[in-house]
Amino acid sequence: MPRKVDPRQRRTLIADALMRVAADRGLEAVSLRHVAAEAGVSAGMVQHYFTTKDEMMAFALSVVRDRGRARVEAAVAALGPDPQPRLLLRTLLAALLPLDEAAREDGRVALAFLSWTALHPAAAPGLRPDTAQLVEFIAGLLPRAPASDAAAGLLALVEGLGVYLLGGQYTPVQATAALDHQLDLLFT
Repeated sequence: MPRKVDPRQRRTLIADALMRVAADRGLEAVSLRHVAAEAGVSAGMVQHYFTTKDEMMAFALSVVRDRGRARVEAAVAALGPDPQPRLLLRTLLAALLPLDEAAREDGRVALAFLSWTALHPAAAPGLRPDTAQLVEFIAGLLPRAPASDAAAGLLALVEGLGVYLLGGQYTPVQATAALDHQLDLLFT
């Protein structure tokens, strides 16, 4: 009896290979052939699951977003029920930062994808609503108005800190200190 293949699992295997190629050699090196070789599958199999490079890139970006979301959800769940707004916000934002090796690897790939989507905006339609939803959630945790502007600023700060962490300009201690300082300004 033939073995059943889970299409989502196979697509994720290919997306993981794409992310390894992107992390090691940059997005410019991503091709169906390179991704197939990295995944240990045929180029035909990659084409079976992704008809275009853009489709493959968009799916890989969704995998990176899902991993980031899972990291945030795990960090927040560890706080237990009803954490204080500042602690919840600090935990959420710190979980977005590439502070450990796994998060740095995802961060390098996410940064490459974000740069790529700047040139191919149609490939990442989910980014805009995800960002708006995150800004709205952050704004709901802040103590005073105009919370949406402060929330957008906090998210931009975290993105910038992430870039500095990935580039080696900041250490995790420096990045979290900058985040804590900004939170202190907003919560006092």
